Amino acid sequence: MIETYNAVLIVVALLAIVSIMSTLFSFRAGAPILLVFLLVGFLAGEDGLGNIQFDNVEAAFVIGSIALALVLFDSGFGTLWASFRLVAAPAIWLATFGVVLTAGLMALAAHFLFGLAWQHALLLGAIVGSTDAAAVFFLLRVGGLRVRERVRATLEVESGSNDPMAVFLVLGLVTLFRPGSEGLGWSTLGLFVQQMGLGLVLGFLGGHVIVRIVNRLELEGALYPLLVAALALAVFATTNLAGGSGFLAVYVAGLVAGNRRIRRGNELKRFQQGLTWLAQIAMFVTLGLLATPSEFPAVLLPGLALGLLLALVVRPLATMLCLAGFDFSRAERIFVGWVGLRGAVSILLAILPVAYGLDDGKLLLNLAFLIVLVSLVLQGWTIAPLAKTLKLVIPARGGAIERIQLDLPSDAAHELLAYRLHEDSPILGRVAMPRWVKPALIVRDGQSIRSMRLDRLRAGDVIYVFVRPHRIPLLDRLIESPKPPEPGDREFFGEFEVDPHTPIDELADFYGAVVNSGKRGQSVRSFLEREFGEAIEVGDRIGLGPIELVVRRLDDARHIVEVGLSITRKG
Repeated sequence: MIETYNAVLIVVALLAIVSIMSTLFSFRAGAPILLVFLLVGFLAGEDGLGNIQFDNVEAAFVIGSIALALVLFDSGFGTLWASFRLVAAPAIWLATFGVVLTAGLMALAAHFLFGLAWQHALLLGAIVGSTDAAAVFFLLRVGGLRVRERVRATLEVESGSNDPMAVFLVLGLVTLFRPGSEGLGWSTLGLFVQQMGLGLVLGFLGGHVIVRIVNRLELEGALYPLLVAALALAVFATTNLAGGSGFLAVYVAGLVAGNRRIRRGNELKRFQQGLTWLAQIAMFVTLGLLATPSEFPAVLLPGLALGLLLALVVRPLATMLCLAGFDFSRAERIFVGWVGLRGAVSILLAILPVAYGLDDGKLLLNLAFLIVLVSLVLQGWTIAPLAKTLKLVIPARGGAIERIQLDLPSDAAHELLAYRLHEDSPILGRVAMPRWVKPALIVRDGQSIRSMRLDRLRAGDVIYVFVRPHRIPLLDRLIESPKPPEPGDREFFGEFEVDPHTPIDELADFYGAVVNSGKRGQSVRSFLEREFGEAIEVGDRIGLGPIELVVRRLDDARHIVEVGLSITRKG
């Protein structure tokens, strides 16, 4: 028995090693990495070089579901709430009506073009009706493709929230076509409302519970990421047991937790990145092992044709119809329509007819495999060139090479950022900068140097700066932008102008800020000049609760002439 366990462990380790090493080929050849993971499973399976006999559909479904839950949680955790609100309406419309429309059009094509029985055609349409969260998130976040924020957010939110509709359609049809079924009634609609409603509610509550538990417990630092992963899976499983959509719940929980201040936030993100890689490798390799490629030739023509039809006609048409009422450009609609990758979700859903013992369930599974292969090859290989052709790619933004969120009380929130200075960095050669940009450490040629003078900085130096989170975009511009901010720059110097002679207490009372009683009665100018002293520089800023005052301009005597005001979140 021990020998058997060791043999299994060796096989699992080798599959993981081969999958990880294959990413080198994938990045160099431009191949979709998830396709490579799936092919590793094919090669290791019963028809491949590994000859591993694996036909346990229940185990494959469980492994795939757990892996997908972890991917969805990380997807939500990394989605900004502002981005979600920006695209919620079109993305959710795509995730609901778009899935139904895609499933219906695919069912019509499968029945009339290839003669599939209606029950098989409808099931196949539902199986491939949703986009794959793992494939889409991997492409947009790990693959290095930077597209316009609105387009990226639409695709991410759609792929993260469209699984419940696809699961509902497949389960409903499986129930309908099972022997002895009494048909569908109003209870089916109630089941859908229950799935979506409980998924949203329990996901929202679960996200808040995760944050509350993590922030209240004093644990060994390395345990926090493990705790969060376990809590995310608990939200997923609890929602499923309650009759809701666990996939939707875990995505919403990640969205809630990722947009609140949570202890060890940066460590959590790094851990989850690694965990997501592991989940995707486990999911795609397991599903590849489940496949029987020798059976593909029997359905090769309809499988490839339906895959091409889905990618070239059905998905683009459904997208155009769903986004017709929203303000998207033609190029954006074309791109959203093309990034409709099918992946692990479709294969997981195709397992259900087999698991429930439906006739020709294996036929649907093999068709789903072929459609996924077409999608990953055709769309996965062409998305980056298409984005460039449509001029949707945004240039890589300069910024920190390392970002460390410090575990401080909320009122003392700071992050430590590291920047490698390039030859055009505007900070080089400057004698003075706003005091909040002063380096805490300078590293040159692997050695820390004592001098903190800005005029002694060189290209290639790495500087470390402590900064409040809301000032990070301003810091990026000061260090990385090809030209320094100009006086009319509202983002840097404040959205509003303040009369320097305005009493500081009147300004503070108006915005709900707090000023020390000993400083009340001073003008804004006097207040700032006393705070900063003789070293005052243009760009210096001081926070007063919900606002920041910014030094816009100084006269020759270094007295403040103009003051800007910026409204910001505390901390």
